[in-house]
Amino acid sequence: MTTHIRNIIKFCLPFALGISILWWMYRETDWTEFIQCITKEMNWGWMMVSLAFGILPGMIRGWRWKMALTPLGERARNRTCIHAVFLSYASSLVIPRIGEVTRCGTLKKYDGVSFTKALGTVVTERIVDSLVILLLTGLAVCLQIPTLFHFLETTGTDIQSILLKFTGTGYLVTLLCLTAIAGLAVFLIYRFSIFKKGKDAMNNLLTGVMSLKKVKNIPLYLIYSVGIWLAYFLHFYTAFFCFDFTSGIDPMAAFFIFCVGTFAVLVPTPNGAGPWHFAVKTMLVIYGVAEPKAILFALTVHTIQTFEVVLLGAYSWADLTFRKDRQQMQSQIKN
Repeated sequence: MTTHIRNIIKFCLPFALGISILWWMYRETDWTEFIQCITKEMNWGWMMVSLAFGILPGMIRGWRWKMALTPLGERARNRTCIHAVFLSYASSLVIPRIGEVTRCGTLKKYDGVSFTKALGTVVTERIVDSLVILLLTGLAVCLQIPTLFHFLETTGTDIQSILLKFTGTGYLVTLLCLTAIAGLAVFLIYRFSIFKKGKDAMNNLLTGVMSLKKVKNIPLYLIYSVGIWLAYFLHFYTAFFCFDFTSGIDPMAAFFIFCVGTFAVLVPTPNGAGPWHFAVKTMLVIYGVAEPKAILFALTVHTIQTFEVVLLGAYSWADLTFRKDRQQMQSQIKN
């Protein structure tokens, strides 16, 4: 198999997987009801609140990134770091998991930051983020599992009857999500191995990975790390108040659903499309939301929040481009 064909498969497979899962989930959806839900039933005030929280994770991630780069002698600007993060989110919609490369490339282009050092700090971020979400998920499981079983017992819901509704495709999606979690470390090693060209590049990468030791304000770095996930959760949870059928779900249950959805996103599809829908829909059904409504919630929220990612990416690209053009014009005028 040629490199060209492999690249085509790597590009098309995530889209095919996401589209297949979405088709399976929404093949019987009444699209008239979907449009009516957005235009008449959804509380757009709460959706605006949700979208506002959706901006925070990228901003906090940018601030945290600058903290890691500064001790390495790299002078990255807060504004560029934040724009690079938003661009990475948008680019991942086109090619899943390409965001890490986009972030570092953007910082090198506009602020002259070492690509490999920046990449090393991103690896460190991924490790820290993984630990934080694992700890938070463990806490959610410990606090929520008793409540979940009490809810199932009180409502007479039989978990086995829900599982029996799964088709072969449903079990396949679940298996893919679990496999993605197990393969996360392997993916990171493979993703970054292509940059190991030469001793200098390796040293820069290692320097970036070890950058956490040099961060001056470790407590603030950790606060940022927790704050990112808190903002992500609020981005998700406030969307529950957009609909009558999800507004009654308590915060801890919502956080449990959020954690399940977060792990589903590890399956490499554009913005988690497909696996995220399936995971969130399944959890909502377990918590008593009617399946058609749960499917509608997942589709509506994911669609609108993905559109926000596109807008933020477009804004960041435009601001960086125009700012660079202005600087070049000013430099020419001075000369």
